[in-house]
Amino acid sequence: MSDKEQYDLDAYLDRIGFKGERRADLAALRGVHLAHSLTLPFENLDPVRGSAPSLDPADLMAKMVRGRRGGYCYEHNTLLRLALEALGFRVSPLAGRVVLGAEGPPGSRPRTHAMLRVEVAGEPWPYLADVGFGAVGALLLPVPLVAGTEYEGAGRRHRLAPLPHEGPLELWELQARDRRTGEWTGQYAFTQEPFSAPDLEVFNWFVATHPRSPFTRRPYLQRTLPDGRHLSLDGPLLTETLPDGTATERALTEETEARQVVEERFGIAVPAGVTLLG
Repeated sequence: MSDKEQYDLDAYLDRIGFKGERRADLAALRGVHLAHSLTLPFENLDPVRGSAPSLDPADLMAKMVRGRRGGYCYEHNTLLRLALEALGFRVSPLAGRVVLGAEGPPGSRPRTHAMLRVEVAGEPWPYLADVGFGAVGALLLPVPLVAGTEYEGAGRRHRLAPLPHEGPLELWELQARDRRTGEWTGQYAFTQEPFSAPDLEVFNWFVATHPRSPFTRRPYLQRTLPDGRHLSLDGPLLTETLPDGTATERALTEETEARQVVEERFGIAVPAGVTLLG
């Protein structure tokens, strides 16, 4: 069975609440991207319970569209890619090296993040689309692949900065502007080298199963709400960031409370076999 036969565009668009025109233009790309970002949460509960999440279209539909679950970058951006291709866009998966919170040059990190390069008819440049980066600096709207220009999208500001390196392809860094300090913080670095589904399967397996992967050690959940608030659960630490960048934190101490927070505030049905607080 082909990906198209396993994928239900109507169900996906209903799940994210997209009501716009179904065509391969910039308005649709922006609308689907934003609706997905504000509906489907980021979560790693499958790796926490010891399994690599499936990237099969039918499994993604069952988990994230018809089920009360989210996913991490490989799942989110595979789901978005299938939607955009069904709408008529030309889409290429990309892979990046996360620099947020990391030490050393970008080349010291493996390519463990997946995002998308999207060509839009009539536009002079392709767009970077990414609905699967689990951080408060994540894109809510796609940005043109143009270096040096600042873009505002749904209350967040981003820019793409070229980085020096020895490879034959230009190296880009996605940067997000801190709303409190005004400083620019790198999120991940990447080139426009296209990757294929088998590549993502390998990356997915490594991130979900390697004993040093942070995603195998503790729950890591993110959700951006339509009013601009951002929720994060990193192990027991619950953080709520307001649109102005101010944040409050508190540690969850009881499993019952943690499950209630995940169910009610993140909109995630906790799967059997997962203990949130270890």
